[in-house]
Amino acid sequence: MNSSTPCRRCLYTTSHPLGLTLDEEGVCSGCRIHEEKDRLDWNNRWQMLESLVAPYRSESGRTYDCVVPVTGANDSYFVVHLVKNRLGLNPLLVTYNKYFNTPLGIRNLANLRIKFNCDILIQNVNPISVKKITRTTFREFGSIYWSCIAGQTVFPVQTAVRYKVPLIIWGAHQGTEQVGMFSHEHEVEMTRRYRKDHDLMGIEADDLLSIFDTLKDEDIWQYRYPDDCDLRSIGVRGIYLSNYVRWDPKVQHEQMIELYDYRTAAFSRTFDCYDYVDCYNYMGLHDQLKYFRHGYSKVTDHASREIRHGRLTREAGLALVYKHEQAAVKFLDQFCGWLGLTQRSLQFMMDQCRNPRYWTQSRPGEWAFRRSSERQDWIESTELQNIFIENDKLKCNQEFEYITIGKGWP
Repeated sequence: MNSSTPCRRCLYTTSHPLGLTLDEEGVCSGCRIHEEKDRLDWNNRWQMLESLVAPYRSESGRTYDCVVPVTGANDSYFVVHLVKNRLGLNPLLVTYNKYFNTPLGIRNLANLRIKFNCDILIQNVNPISVKKITRTTFREFGSIYWSCIAGQTVFPVQTAVRYKVPLIIWGAHQGTEQVGMFSHEHEVEMTRRYRKDHDLMGIEADDLLSIFDTLKDEDIWQYRYPDDCDLRSIGVRGIYLSNYVRWDPKVQHEQMIELYDYRTAAFSRTFDCYDYVDCYNYMGLHDQLKYFRHGYSKVTDHASREIRHGRLTREAGLALVYKHEQAAVKFLDQFCGWLGLTQRSLQFMMDQCRNPRYWTQSRPGEWAFRRSSERQDWIESTELQNIFIENDKLKCNQEFEYITIGKGWP
């Protein structure tokens, strides 16, 4: 079993799936790149952003200046706020229907469109095809979210080509923010390669087709990235605002709560109630599968981020991880009913995702997580901190169904 060394500052280890290195002081590349947030001249970088987008501004004011991907959660409000109100651009909003929609997510997305008075396009892939893809990706590589991530990352690019609007404006670059894959000064842009290698786990849509599966071309074609010749002919490029703005999700969300009535909700598997409130499964089953495969879950991402911003000590972060990461997963009945699984079949498939690097089986149906002694030493002595604001409740229970946008439910 390969060794996994933790960062001395945050809670990530060298086994992070995006790749992470430690320096001679035992501090990870993600923490070192985070230090740039306190030394870069962000006023100057904003001026760079204004100069960058200036050529894309419509002279007539009657056409779209850019494409902006949004959801009913995450950084969507803040991105549109910067694009519409600070840069003065006319964005075309686009969103991919994940089909796992919560009432709060639908409310936030509608409120976003109304408050910013923007046009929006929603991609609704045939739900029968989405189910078939989910069955395949769950069975083959333990992901129930491949279609969601694939759709969210390709539909904006397809829209840019279709409408001949070359500029796509994204929020934060995950690789930079989490593991320091790039410096902010590299001003990295969205690429087909990064999407495939990191967002899609190395699996493109056409890789799902096999004579041993039921998927056909008509199921996966909407997830194909546009051809390079089409991208070049339009001049499509995707920029990340986090390269030009000091990115701080907690502060940004609280601004959006105050200015635009963004709504939040508590989760059992993390202390952050701002992200992913639009989806029944992201902070539930999807997060559990991440924990099984990689040995950590979303609460570690949230705690590491807050440690870097100086709002949590490392000790408090460890305690929050221990408190939340093994919380029970909710809404499994809805997922089983939607995908046509029994609870027993679902549990069997989930157990197949357990990485032996992190999990040992003592007897049939009983598993133990190989926890480091470092985490165990901190648990009892740490005082938990409540640092996030909940301003709404996810009013859903086991009898609720996913809310459909657009195409009907089969």
